[in-house]
Amino acid sequence: MLLTGAAIAAVVASLAACGGSGKAGAAGPQIQKEAALYEIDQIEKTWHRAASTHNLDLMMTTWAPNSSFTIGGATATGKSAIRAVLAAAGPFQPQNHWVSDTPAYKIRTTVNGDKGTLYFECHYVDVKTGKLAKVVGADQDVQKIDGKWLITNSVASSPTLKP
Repeated sequence: MLLTGAAIAAVVASLAACGGSGKAGAAGPQIQKEAALYEIDQIEKTWHRAASTHNLDLMMTTWAPNSSFTIGGATATGKSAIRAVLAAAGPFQPQNHWVSDTPAYKIRTTVNGDKGTLYFECHYVDVKTGKLAKVVGADQDVQKIDGKWLITNSVASSPTLKP
């Protein structure tokens, strides 16, 4: 009887320990922030995959419906207008066989609730010659819309190459 009581007490104690502590709950917001930063970073990966494969449809999955894109001093607003700008850009031209890459140490992301920022550089390398064809920096505002992080505003420019 004593042995049975001790076994039941041990099981109850171990189940109570599985309930967690206040510290586990405190980690929740940090885990959510890290998950959001990871999801925002996926925009950069999708961007470069799309540019490297001339996949304009894939590129457009990163943009919010009413987003804006400023490049060369001109601003395109809405996905249709942005698509037209990107379709005319060097990375999407059929004669250009460029691989789009970004130095990982230059990627910067922030998150605050359902909004954030993303900066990365696109280093377009000509596959045939191995030479750098173009460098573009993109400074973006992002937002979680209907459960997905999307670009709401992007400003692109030619950054100065430096480590």
